[in-house]
Amino acid sequence: MSMQRPPAIFLSGSPGLDFLNTLATPVDVPVDWIEDGEGLLDWLRQAGLVPAKDLKALRARAMPGEFDAVAAQARSLREWSRGFIRARSGRKLGPDDLRDLEPLNRLLGRDERFAQIVAATPGGPPGLALEASRRWRLPESVLLPIGLELATLLCGDDFEFIKACEGPTCTLLFVDRTRARARRWCSMAICGNRAKQAAHRNRRKGSD
Repeated sequence: MSMQRPPAIFLSGSPGLDFLNTLATPVDVPVDWIEDGEGLLDWLRQAGLVPAKDLKALRARAMPGEFDAVAAQARSLREWSRGFIRARSGRKLGPDDLRDLEPLNRLLGRDERFAQIVAATPGGPPGLALEASRRWRLPESVLLPIGLELATLLCGDDFEFIKACEGPTCTLLFVDRTRARARRWCSMAICGNRAKQAAHRNRRKGSD
């Protein structure tokens, strides 16, 4: 069992970037939220990408160490995605980028999504609704919603506004949706506050 992990970080404005941010340094020590199978399952639960009942069923059917192998695949997907995004940040993607997207398209091609007609949500207007679902046959299927969120990010209008936090030791990415595109920090409560404190110390040193 791995060391006790803090709650996962969800502040990027995109589930796809939240996945990339599963390796980060929220305080002083790097944390990998998907360093093993249990970590991956816990992150998927916190992110809401796989229904809890399906996670439970997959865990019950899995062989020992099977989800650790899936977590290794997830880490490889994370590093590939991070490299792809960092190399193209600040611009829109186009047909020339398709060849490099083949690893993600191969993952998306394994998906087993379908829709079913169900009763409308309790508490709302009575009636029927069309609900998207997915067959979770194998442990590797938990990678499919991650792949879909990454694809949604890459094909969306916000891709060119992805930024890296300016904190000197921070590795977090986020989508800058501010009106002037002036966001600099992953969070004002974390790196923004650290920057203010550092600036204050420097001003005091200068006045002394």
